[in-house]
This record gives sequence, structure tokens and C-alpha cells, in this order.
Amino acid sequence: MEKPEILEWLRTEDEGDLSRLWQMADNARREKVGDDVHLRGLIEISNYCARDCGYCGIRASNDSVSRYRMTTEEIMESVRLTVGYGYGTVVLQSGEDYGIKTDWLTEIIKKTKKETGLAITLSLGERDDSDLLAWRDAGADRYLLRFETSSRELYDRIHPPLPGRLSDRFAILRTLRQIGYEVGSGIMVGIPGQTYDCLANDIQLFREFDIDMIGIGPYIPHPDTPLGRTLRASTAISSDQVPNTELLTCKVLALTRLTCPLVNIPSTTALATINRADGREHGLSRGANIVMPNLTPRKYRELYEIYPSKASCDENADESNSRIRNQICAIGRTIGSGRGDSHNRKMAA
Repeated sequence: MEKPEILEWLRTEDEGDLSRLWQMADNARREKVGDDVHLRGLIEISNYCARDCGYCGIRASNDSVSRYRMTTEEIMESVRLTVGYGYGTVVLQSGEDYGIKTDWLTEIIKKTKKETGLAITLSLGERDDSDLLAWRDAGADRYLLRFETSSRELYDRIHPPLPGRLSDRFAILRTLRQIGYEVGSGIMVGIPGQTYDCLANDIQLFREFDIDMIGIGPYIPHPDTPLGRTLRASTAISSDQVPNTELLTCKVLALTRLTCPLVNIPSTTALATINRADGREHGLSRGANIVMPNLTPRKYRELYEIYPSKASCDENADESNSRIRNQICAIGRTIGSGRGDSHNRKMAA
């Protein structure tokens, strides 16, 4: 699918056209990756963050956040829950926390592999090449680093770099591929200043960078942030500004499935947050094949508040697992078994 067609789909409001788009995406998902929905156990291991992104609730300068960093044993207890629920992957996620030392996490990765054999996904922000290599050598399988937007100007406006460091996520994505990770990335939809042309470029970049897992969620600023307080960045609002709605997020998800048919695409927590009734099901019926139940201990969940009212904050792990399984079965899909590796990498191999 080329850019003019992508733009046309992004702008359409015709109900008949949208029904056709949803059906095309669902058919492509069924044909290329099947009916299984693979579950990944998400553990938010730390809410410390060195970065000061303009919209994120755990940004470094937000003094109202109670910070935490899970202990090794707390992490391993959640890892064992992942096994108990029958998931094939555990996701270790945090802010860009340089208090997470290379050797400490290396030992957790090795321990997880030895005890469980789970696939391990890391989502820890921008780390040095030496860290990424050490964790890959220890047994980590995948790394998730969202580039958020293909517009460098827009990215720099809302993601100020650390002093003295260049933030080049595309270079890191290339490094991750060279090291041997299965590579995940993604974007936000509806960033102030983001245009339809930007979104079309994002979708084409997924294909260009040969991404294996693509996360797409609506832009939801936290109220205790500069962008949350102003609601809009200091840019002129025009008819070309994309909204941060469920509809447009689902359009991008569906178009991503059609453009990159073999990738893994989650129905994200952010999508479930803006439509608690059936946002996750909409994502699954419009191209998604992955869900990440939250296994973070409940006492920490509400502290990992990157945006407000995050879905699952008021549940424990058992409740999240049961609710998500019921949602998947209710739409006639099956729970996947095994690691759920990307079909994109299988074809590349």
C-alpha cells in the first residue's frame, strides 16, 4: 500500500469504507498470523525515568510521583505468575532508569531463562549498545523501543534529549537488529502538531525498518505534565491535525496490518483506556493479535502512571488475566500457546 492510498484511508469518514477497511485488516490478520491471540505478561519493574518527556506522568521532573524499583524477588514472583497463566513471553518494562544496572538485569534474565524458558522482551528506553549486547547474550529475545513519530521536529519538541546525548531511536533500532533481537517499535496517534502526512510516513517506516512488533496507541497526556496542562503544544491547530481518538488509532492499526501483514500487533492498554467498554476488542478485530495482561504487583501499578486512568490499575493479576481471556473468547478468537514469535522473522530466516 503506497502513501496516497494510506492518506485516503486515514482521512475517510465513510462508514461503508471503514467497515471494508476493518474487514480487510481482519482478513489479512487471519490469513497471515492466524486466529491465536498471544498473551505477554507485562511487569513494570521501575517508574524511575531520566527523561523529561512533555506528556509522560513518570517524567523525571514530576515530583508528585512516588518512585519504586522492584526487587529481584518481586520480579521473579511476577515471572512465575507468567508461567502459571500459561503465557509464552514476559515483558520487563520501565522508564529510562539508569539505576537498572547492566549486571543486575543480566542475572534476572539468566535466572528467568533457567527457571522458565520464557521468551523475554525488554522495554527500557534508550540504553548503550554494551547494555543491549549484554542482555541479548544473557538470553533476552526482544526489545521494544517506540520511535513515537517519524517527524524529527515533532519528536524533539516533546522528547527532550538528555544533556550531552543524541536521541536517535532509528539508529538504536538498527543496532537491535544487528545484535539479533526481535525488534519492536510503535507510535502515538494524535500528538499535538502531528499531521496525516506524518502518520502515513510512520506506517511506511514500519515497513522500511522491517519491524517485528508494532504498538499503536492514542496520545494521552498526563495532567501533571506541560502538555497535559496546556492540552495542546504551541502549534497552530488546523484541519491537518490528527485527533487522538479510538477511530483514528484503529485506522492506523488496520493500515499497519495491511502494510506489514506478518508482524505482531498488540491491542494496547491505551486503546483499552480510551474505550474501556470494547476498545481492546476493537483492536483485535481490526488487525491486532497480541495482548499484554499486566502482572505488575498491584501496589506498584498505580505508580506507573504514564497517562491517567490506565486500564487495569484497579485489578490484580488474576483479575487482569481472567478479564482479558474472557474478552478474547467472546469475540471468537483463541488463546495462543508458546512464544508467539513474529512471523516476520520466521519469513526472514
